[in-house]
Amino acid sequence: MSNVKTKGRVTIPTDLDIIDQTREIMEKWGADALRDCDGTLFPVELKETGAKIYATYYTTRKDNAWAKANLDEVQQCYLMTGFITAEKEELEIELLHGISQDLMSINSRDDIKRWWEVIDRTTGEVVPTDKWSFDADTGKVKISSTTPYHEYTVSFLAYLIWDPVNMYNAVVNDWENFEPEITFDVRQPKTKEFSMKRLRNFLTDNPHVDVVRFTTFFHQFTLVFDELRRQKYVDWYGYSASVSPYILEQFEAEVGYKFRAEFIIDEGYHNNQYRNPSKEFKDFMTFQRREVAKLAKEMVDICHEFGKEAMMFLGDHFIGCEPYMEEFATIGLDAVVGSVGNASTLRLISDIKGVTYTEGRFLPYFFPDTFHEGGDPLKEGRENWLCARRAMMRQPVDRIGYGGYLKLALDFPEFVDYIEHVCDEFRMFYDHAKAGIPYNFAKIAVLNSWGKARSWGAHMVHHALYQKQNYSYAGIIEILAGGAYDVNFISFDDLLENPALLDEFDVVFNIGDRDTAHTGGDYWQDERIVTMVRKFVAKGGGFIGVGEPTGHQRQGRTLQLASVLGVEKETGFTLGYDKYNWEEVPHFITEDIDTTTIDFGEGSKSIFALENTQILVERDKEVQLAVNNYFDGRSVYIGGLPYSPENARLLHRAIMWSMGQDDKINHWLSENPLVDVHAYPESGRFCVCNNASSVQKTTVYTDSKSFKITLKPEEIQWFDI
Repeated sequence: MSNVKTKGRVTIPTDLDIIDQTREIMEKWGADALRDCDGTLFPVELKETGAKIYATYYTTRKDNAWAKANLDEVQQCYLMTGFITAEKEELEIELLHGISQDLMSINSRDDIKRWWEVIDRTTGEVVPTDKWSFDADTGKVKISSTTPYHEYTVSFLAYLIWDPVNMYNAVVNDWENFEPEITFDVRQPKTKEFSMKRLRNFLTDNPHVDVVRFTTFFHQFTLVFDELRRQKYVDWYGYSASVSPYILEQFEAEVGYKFRAEFIIDEGYHNNQYRNPSKEFKDFMTFQRREVAKLAKEMVDICHEFGKEAMMFLGDHFIGCEPYMEEFATIGLDAVVGSVGNASTLRLISDIKGVTYTEGRFLPYFFPDTFHEGGDPLKEGRENWLCARRAMMRQPVDRIGYGGYLKLALDFPEFVDYIEHVCDEFRMFYDHAKAGIPYNFAKIAVLNSWGKARSWGAHMVHHALYQKQNYSYAGIIEILAGGAYDVNFISFDDLLENPALLDEFDVVFNIGDRDTAHTGGDYWQDERIVTMVRKFVAKGGGFIGVGEPTGHQRQGRTLQLASVLGVEKETGFTLGYDKYNWEEVPHFITEDIDTTTIDFGEGSKSIFALENTQILVERDKEVQLAVNNYFDGRSVYIGGLPYSPENARLLHRAIMWSMGQDDKINHWLSENPLVDVHAYPESGRFCVCNNASSVQKTTVYTDSKSFKITLKPEEIQWFDI
């Protein structure tokens, strides 16, 4: 590879007080684009640098004068109170108990008897509207004729009087002497007209801007803070803050049935991605995506009219703009940018179609929670890059960048030097990785209730954040994101619409806890689903189940594909049956692996093997890894698998075995799991990539030969095929 320093494909933030330093970093990192950040201003002195200039544009805030003059068109959110137990035949419930009143304000302006719901959660019955009333002075709902010791909730609309992301930024960065920004609703008539004029005025007043970075469009993902300004509830895909009577009346007119608050509230679960979405909620999402896309296109068209590019930030107010659904392409965006927390979130951005380019905003953000005395941004930056780089070798974003306050990063020279290396390395491998489709061992389907709507975001509650309850499942997605596989996310509805769909795949994954959207829950009551998947495996397909796959209690089974998987879950219903199959056996999947060291994360409880199943790992009489032959096909059961290089290698062997390709394991492979091999047949090149921060030695297998190699820390070496 050439040692000539290249430039381009990098975006950096700037501010008024670091003009000279910005120029220096542009030169050092080879940046060709500049951006502002929430709470910063773009220096006029940098307009003549020749860099492409991004301007962050907030469609729903940064004009409190308008918001205050039009409080009826401030954005709204559906909230539900806690479960309150009635002790007598009368009960009072405080609506905003435990919720920041800096963030939310009760909407009693619209017809509360129409849009609110009081529910007896013990019976599930809606309390008649004449049995409750609201006192605006106390902020409480008073319920009469309650049943003692039944629990009650109130679902209600509240105004977002402080933009949740603005609130988050203010709290994290200890802002002082500022005015909280109110979130207005661009979907509503007065504000829509105002917003289109406002965008035109912005473009007229800022001719130097090349890229309008919409952050984002119209509806914030669900983010609620408590009275101490701590995060109370978050759902990165949540629709609870995309509502208003104005919108809901349009929805009713389209679908032909009456809207209920419960369609959004969903017993307090807010239709989070672990819940099987109801028909009504799927109808609502479809309606919202179409209407949001239609309005977003108007704004994008205005940008194009002014000769500007339109970029969408994948986050914040992106609800209704899910990039893997059909409506997204109709918006006409030039680009999407998003935050990169790991390999999965990199692929969440880089796999997006229908735009000219994608851009990843890498970590750490230049915020004081990381860039402070005693902080270690270098460690976070290195970990972030090495995680994301695995996915970049499969499907890179077209640009990288950083966000926050650049002056904070300048106090950490080792970090600044490392990011120079990151930028140079990215430009070095980008052309190769984009030259054509990389070699894939298998075409994989991840089967769940959401399908493509949650592509690469499956098991993600908040953006790339760890959860004890799901890291053992999210690890599978993380492994697949950087592996040599063609990965697709399909839904049970997809199977019902196209019974031949599974014929396109080599291996099907079903991952998660029973009775969740990730494994399917009620969908397994449909004999068509059960039969289709059994047939796929019986005819030679591979099936890999993780956790409690196909889990739903029905007809004597807890795991509905127990006969395929060769394992079942003990729930107490079968304790009377003795189990004798506990012997571990050697197998191709665990070859050369010390099975006592395999990390299954939280693993899975009470899984036992059926009679002819081969157990590869059991711990305390709980199966964690097993294989089974099912007619002409094969299945693998795994209790859980957090991401690690060793687990990635184990899963690769499981995939190869499940589709009957175990004899081809030494193909585009490194013996050392810390070293990856990526082949690009269309460009005639392959690379050997050290994913560790230490020297690694390995033997590399290509499609026709093998050779030994020693790699420096994090080194990538390129070869001709």
